[in-house]
Amino acid sequence: MSRQIRLGLFLLGTGSHISGWRMPGAVDGFESIAEITAICREAERGLFDLIFMGDNLNADPSAHPSYCSRLEPMTMLSAVAMNTIHVGLGATSSTTYGDPWTLARAFASLDHISGGRAAWNSVTTSNPQAAANFGTTHPDHTRRYEMSAEFIEVVKKLWDAWDDGALVKDAESGTYFDTGKIHSIDHEGTFFKVKGPVNISRPPQGRPLILQAGGSEAGQELAAKHADVVFTVTQDRGEAAEFYAGLKARLPKNGRAETDLVVLPGVMPVVGRTEAEARAKLSRLMSFVDDDTALGMLSERFNTDLSGHDLDGPIPDLGENDAYHAFAKAMLSKAKRENMTLRDLYSLVAAARGHWVLCGSAEQVADTLQEWFESGAADGFNVMPGWFMEGFTDFIDLVLPILQERGLYKTAYAEGTLRDKLGLPV
Repeated sequence: MSRQIRLGLFLLGTGSHISGWRMPGAVDGFESIAEITAICREAERGLFDLIFMGDNLNADPSAHPSYCSRLEPMTMLSAVAMNTIHVGLGATSSTTYGDPWTLARAFASLDHISGGRAAWNSVTTSNPQAAANFGTTHPDHTRRYEMSAEFIEVVKKLWDAWDDGALVKDAESGTYFDTGKIHSIDHEGTFFKVKGPVNISRPPQGRPLILQAGGSEAGQELAAKHADVVFTVTQDRGEAAEFYAGLKARLPKNGRAETDLVVLPGVMPVVGRTEAEARAKLSRLMSFVDDDTALGMLSERFNTDLSGHDLDGPIPDLGENDAYHAFAKAMLSKAKRENMTLRDLYSLVAAARGHWVLCGSAEQVADTLQEWFESGAADGFNVMPGWFMEGFTDFIDLVLPILQERGLYKTAYAEGTLRDKLGLPV
C-alpha cells in the first residue's frame, strides 16, 4: 500500500482557540465525559489514528480554559476506552513530576483496558509554575531532559519485565505464573532507583506508544532514541521539511529506520465550503479575543510578563526561553519573517496556542495538507480544531473525503493494536 496521511486529534474540550468555547453551540468545558466521549466517537468516525491530550500540573486562569479546568487524562481516557473501538488514546504524563513505576503501571493498565490502544506523551513539564505544587524547585532545561532520558529507559524496562506467556493460568496444575518470565529490573541510576517489576502483565502492544513534542536539540535526540510519534510546532513548510529531515536523519545511529517514527505537525484547520465562508468563521473566532486574555496566554507561553509592552510596537527581545524552546523558535521565526507587532504575535498564539492555522475551502485545505505530506514536511498532522463540534465535523465531512478520493487517507481502520495500525515496531 502506498504511504497515507496519519491523523491525530489534539483534544481540548473548549477547542484549541482560546475563545473557541464562545462560538455558537460550541462545547464550553472539559469536564463532561459525555461531551468528551462524543468528540472521541467523532474522531473514530473520521478514522483518526489517535487522540492526544496535552496536560499541565498547575491551574492558571489567565491561560487556556481547558488547561485550567479539566479531567485528569488517564481517568478520562479509561472512560473513553469503554466507548470507542479503534482510535488510539494518548495521555500526557510528566517525567519531571512523577515516578517511572507508577507511570509504567498506569499506561500498561490503559493498554489492557483499551485492547492495545494506549500512548504516553512523555513531557518534561516546561512550565515552572508546576514546581510549587510538588514542594520543589523547577529544574532547568538540561536537567529536565537528563531526568527524562533515564525515566523513559526505566519505564521501557518495566514494560519489558514481563515476557509474553508469563500468565499460565493452568487450573489442573495450579500454576498461575511462569516465574521465569517475570523479572526484576534492578535499575540504579542518577535520578531513579527501581527494583521492579510492575504488578501487571506485559501490555497488549508490548509497549504503549511513546509520543513526544520537544523540538530543542535535547528533545530531538530523545525523540530519535525513544519516540514513536513526534508532534511539532511549525508555521512554515520549509522549516517543517528541514525539521522532518533532520529528525529522521538521527534515527539510524539509534538502530532505527525512518519509518519507525511518525512526525505530525500541529494544524488548526478552519474549513468552509468556500474560502469566504472559512474566513468568516475565523474572523468570528478572532473577534472574541481581547487584549488581556491574549496577552495572558502569550506571557504564559513565553514564560515572560509582556503586559507592559506597546501592543503595536515591535516585539521585544525575549531572550533565551528555558520553558518552550521549539514553540519560541517557531513563533519568533514567523514574527521576524512577517515583521509582526506584539499584537500580531498574540493574535497568532490565541488562535491555536501558536500552532499553524490553515483557513480555506475544503479543496484548499486538502491541497495544502497534500503538499506538506508529499514534499517531505510531515507524515500526517495533529489536528487541533478551534472549537467542537462544528470546527471538527467540518474537517471530517468536507476535507477527509477529498483526501480519500486522492488515495491519501484510509477508508477503514486496519486490524490490530495502535502499534499494528501504524506499522510501528516494538
